[in-house]
Amino acid sequence: MTRVRRGYIARRRRTKIRLFASTFRGAHSRLTRTITQQKMRALVSTHRDRGRKKRDFRRLWITRINAVIREGWVSYSYSLFIHYLYKRQLLLNRKILAQIAISNRNCFYMISNEIIK
Repeated sequence: MTRVRRGYIARRRRTKIRLFASTFRGAHSRLTRTITQQKMRALVSTHRDRGRKKRDFRRLWITRINAVIREGWVSYSYSLFIHYLYKRQLLLNRKILAQIAISNRNCFYMISNEIIK
């Protein structure tokens, strides 16, 4: 039986995987089996952390709004502030409120005073 020379397809597949793992360190960028394991692990992490990032930013915005509410002239909590926002039908999301709270506190206090009235 004659010897089968493996074609270029497997080599092409491996080089594609190696390009993905070119920034990894040590054997994780050199050995094919280790590269495939690390690639799967990296893709799982990115998929998981896309949702995690949204969660973390929402927590950050809530913390910033709560800190400004509690330190300033306003004498109530974050939950009451959000409750009054929805009650008055002011459509401001937490990201915008956090930016206003940090950059322009007077404007934020004006918004909170309008909500209370």
